[in-house]
Order: sequence, then C-alpha cells, then structure tokens
Amino acid sequence: MRVFITGIDGYLGWTLAQYLTARGHDVAGADTMMRREWVAEMNSQSAIPIYSREERIAAFKERYGKNLDFRVGDFTDYDFVTSFFEEFKPEAIVHLGQMPSAPYSMIDQKHTVFTQYNNVIGNLNILYAMKEIVPDAHLLKLGTMGEYGTPNVDIPEGFFEIEYRGRKDYLPFPRQAASFYHWSKVHDSNNTMYACKIWGLRATDVMQGVVFGTRIDEMGENPDPRLRTRLDFDQCFGTAINRFCCQAVIGHPLTLFGAGHQKRGFLPLRDSMQCLTIALENPPKEGEYRVFNQFEETYTIVELADMVQEVAGELGLDVDIYEYENPRHEAAEHYYNPDRKHLIDLGYKPTHDVKAEMKIMIQDLMQHRDRIMEKKDILVPDIRWDGKHHRSTVIGKRSERNVKA
Repeated sequence: MRVFITGIDGYLGWTLAQYLTARGHDVAGADTMMRREWVAEMNSQSAIPIYSREERIAAFKERYGKNLDFRVGDFTDYDFVTSFFEEFKPEAIVHLGQMPSAPYSMIDQKHTVFTQYNNVIGNLNILYAMKEIVPDAHLLKLGTMGEYGTPNVDIPEGFFEIEYRGRKDYLPFPRQAASFYHWSKVHDSNNTMYACKIWGLRATDVMQGVVFGTRIDEMGENPDPRLRTRLDFDQCFGTAINRFCCQAVIGHPLTLFGAGHQKRGFLPLRDSMQCLTIALENPPKEGEYRVFNQFEETYTIVELADMVQEVAGELGLDVDIYEYENPRHEAAEHYYNPDRKHLIDLGYKPTHDVKAEMKIMIQDLMQHRDRIMEKKDILVPDIRWDGKHHRSTVIGKRSERNVKA
C-alpha cells in the first residue's frame, strides 16, 4: 500500500514510517519541520538527540533498503499538497502534521490563531486534494481523546443513540474540548465527517490517548541513533509519562498538576503503531466516516506518577512526587469511562504493560541525562489557561497518607 504521512519528522510520524516500511508498505511524507522550532521556542530540546532530515533519510535507506521520499512542505499550501499527491498517488494518508499541544495553543492570541489556522486549514486542504486527485484513498486522521472532554457518562466511539421527546437518532457524541488545540481537532473531525458525507470519501478518525515510549522493535535491538524518534519533556510537548520519566532520570520531583486525579487513556508507542496500522489495513467503505478510540488503559495522573516512582526505584533512582498548582482549566475529580471496542475487534492486542515500557524508557533516557539536565529549569509549567502566566507554585510533597489512599 502507498501510504503518505504528514508530519513525518515527528514523534509518531518518524516511527510510523519505519513500522509501515518494515511491514512492506511504500511510504512517503512531508513535514514543515516546525516541531523542532516549537520545542526550541520553549527553551527546550528532545531528550533523545534528533538528526537532520538528510541524516535520517540516509539511515532509513541503510536499515530498510528503501529510499524515503521525505520532503519539507506546508500543508496550508494547497499547491504543495496537490503536487505531492499527483506524484505519489497515495492509497492512504495518515494525517499527523498538526500542532499537537494544548498548552502551546493557550499561550496568547498569536499562538491560538496559529494553532487553529494550521490545523483546520491543513486538514481541509488534504480533504480537497483527496477529492480532486485520490478520491478512493483512505484518510486516517489523528484525533484525540481530548475532544470528548470528561463527560459524566460513558464515552462511545464517536457516535451514540439518543432519545429525546420520544424520537431516536444516531448522532455524533457531544464534544467538550478543554483547549483551543483540542477545539481545532473537533473542527477537523466535523469537517472530515462532512467531506465523507458529500464527496464519498472514506476516513478513520482516531481518538488517540496519550502515547509514551522511546522505541519500537523495528528500529533494532541497538538502534542506529539516526533512527530514534524524538522525546520531549517541556510543558508544551512533554506528555505526562514522557515528562515524568525524564524528571525521574535527573532526580527532579515528578510534577503533578493538583492532586493528579485527572484520568486519561494511555498506550505505548509500539502499540500506537500497531493500532494505526490495523486501521490502515482494514479501511472503511466508500463514504464512511468512522471513529476509533485508541488507548490501552485509563489511569489517573497520580497512578502514573506512582508507577514511574516505583520503576525508577527499581533502577536505583530516588524520586519524589510533588503536587503543583494546576495551570490548566480542568476538573480535578471526574468520571471517565471511554469505549475501545473497534480496534480490539480488528485484532489489536497490547504488547507491553505500562511498567515494562516505563523501565525501557528510563533506561534509554539515562543515556541522555545531561541533555535533560541542561533544560531542567523548564520542568515546572508557567503557561496558564487564564492568561496570567507565572510558574506554578508547589502545593506540597505527595505524602505517605496519599500513597496509601
């Protein structure tokens, strides 16, 4: 299958290009290379060194025996999108090329508008290019479980049956996004659903939980450093487990936002690759817009912090957990029970448990301790949803009483 990946330089994109190629698919892709710039803007860097585009392409050829058509381009530039589609004629498009950070979208007016424009317009351009050039292709669009918010009812996979005033219908489940980034993804979902309806496109909208991990098996037991994917730990691009593992490696207290009772879905990087590939290899029918909730298990943030603390201790690292003032506008306590049936029905089987993956991560990250130490001053957030930016204050150390509770 010819698979085009937007955001091919990113955490998921670079990994997926390798995973699909190892399975025999032909891959091409493009990236604005902006993720590197956004992280630098946060005065940070990837904990794992990231090589240049040219060095990555050379390593890819050595490892997989194929030339990778990896170009620099902007998906808000419609001419760029259409010319690449005309040339490559993709049978599937995996759309990962968006600004993926809630905190980044909340910095100020400029960052909010950029997020909305980049994400919504880029996705619309892909939909129109599909309509004009490859109408039979399958769009796999990366959504986020964050689109749903934290409703006080179970979360279905995209749609649910509702009865109101004696009448029934099957409708999209209401979205309650919690940042301007997450709202941009809601807009993408609505636009994609509509394009399938009026143009007969086929799309899978993957509502993905938080991904964590440093490697996949396809990179090899001792991966070429040029093949490694990035791993961020700053307040904008460092997601919970990745950030905690980096903090553990340098002995920085794990940063809980409040008491850490917020609950979310998580899955390892290697299982994210498995899920995305299952969706690609089992496409929807013409005109179908389907939604897959993609995660392995749900955990509270404090449960994850406790697991990182435990695994780090097994590796000889003494790590504390501190509660910090929460910079976000989110419920501190909430119900959370999402469905995840569709991918399991198609054959998804988790490969690693959370603690096993955390151990691999921490061992990998210990090799790059100095890189994390260089940026230790950025580990406490100062981007706030209320617009009054200041560094979050420490509420206190997580006590033995809390641990036992």
